[in-house]
Amino acid sequence: MKLNALKPYFPHAFKANSIKNLVINLLIYAVVAFVGGWVFGLLDGIFIIGFIFGILGWILNLYCVVGVILAILVFLKVVQ
Repeated sequence: MKLNALKPYFPHAFKANSIKNLVINLLIYAVVAFVGGWVFGLLDGIFIIGFIFGILGWILNLYCVVGVILAILVFLKVVQ
């Protein structure tokens, strides 16, 4: 299955051709999700605009989950 439309949005996920690259991609997405969740979690406590940061944190976590799934599918050669 070819997902060329997603390559600009998930550039690291499509480079997971070896186990080394897969582990590096998984670590990158995990660190981004952790740091982003921590920062947006702090900003979520702001009274008036906190819900916006909550939504942005949720979108960032969704992006990281999709990136991890794509990296695993590229490694298993399900997606090219």
